[in-house]
Amino acid sequence: MNSTQIKKNNPITISEEVFGTTRDGVSVKSFTLKNEKGMEVSIITYGGIITTLKVPNKKGVSEDVVLGYKSLASYEKATPYFGALIGRYGNRIANGKFSIDGKEYALKTNDGSNHLHGGVKGFDKVVWTAEVLKDKGALKLSYLSKDMEEGYPGNLNTEVTYTLTNDNTLEVAYQATTDKKTIVNLTQHSYFNLSGDFSKPILDHIVKINADTFVPVNRTLIPTGELKDVANTPFDFREPKTIGQDINADNEQLKRGLGYDHCWVLNDQNEGIRFTSSAYEPNSGRLLEVFSDEPGIQLYTGNFLGGTLPNKQGGIYTNRTGFCLETQHYPNSPNQKDFPSTILKPGDTYSTTTSFKFSVK
Repeated sequence: MNSTQIKKNNPITISEEVFGTTRDGVSVKSFTLKNEKGMEVSIITYGGIITTLKVPNKKGVSEDVVLGYKSLASYEKATPYFGALIGRYGNRIANGKFSIDGKEYALKTNDGSNHLHGGVKGFDKVVWTAEVLKDKGALKLSYLSKDMEEGYPGNLNTEVTYTLTNDNTLEVAYQATTDKKTIVNLTQHSYFNLSGDFSKPILDHIVKINADTFVPVNRTLIPTGELKDVANTPFDFREPKTIGQDINADNEQLKRGLGYDHCWVLNDQNEGIRFTSSAYEPNSGRLLEVFSDEPGIQLYTGNFLGGTLPNKQGGIYTNRTGFCLETQHYPNSPNQKDFPSTILKPGDTYSTTTSFKFSVK
């Protein structure tokens, strides 16, 4: 392992080691960013995956708070996208089809009849090119998605920069350009359990979401097109409440997702980067706050985790032992003219930023 000390006014260290080799024989590297406050994050070039993220609890003890695996082989198997970069399109597209300027495109379907998280081999399953940005305490990952990869038009050049700061914030900045009109909706798919104990469910985490409406879905989890007021529903997180408070309510939307697996329509969409959501775990005292310029956020409560996936702390992951807060555009936006557009044109730059800020209280 080699380690590089960043400038004294930004004491972030970045170390590098080999994480493994893919089944296709491609070497995968792991980069670990550490700050002076006890926070560290490890990211591998396969899928841009965050494999570990350690932050202090209220006693000052740093523990890993993201679900994942110990081995590359486990990530290469069928996986619930632990820690991965998601693209070209995060979330679902109905029947894997959309049209641009009257031309229909057919994407690979990998979620029943629907397209999910970029398809059979999305950005979560490719090896990215890494560049250490020493003066910024950052890791930049790059990937060229070629024209018609998974059915998407255009050669898409994508860069994702992970930056660690000394206030225990991990910033994820996305940029993309294309040579043909296409659709883009990138996100980060880490599963958090702020207790640091992945055998414990996340139902006691206290969540707040800055959203007055959410996106109802049909039986295959595709948006109906309606945006529904959260008032007097289990989807009202405008005031902090535990995930478990209403997750088992007699509600058709919850039944369809076996819990929360929905997109919220974030408030203040014209204000750029702003507070979107937070999660607090009382025993550890850890608080996660998420800031973004995206219009939506998907809360997924790990409803399908149970059964077989190896827990990196030992045993297996069970249902609802991790939750995701995925900043994004709404699902199936290319087929909903009233949803914010996900079209990217040649000459334009897709640019969005999300920050995960950790503290204790």
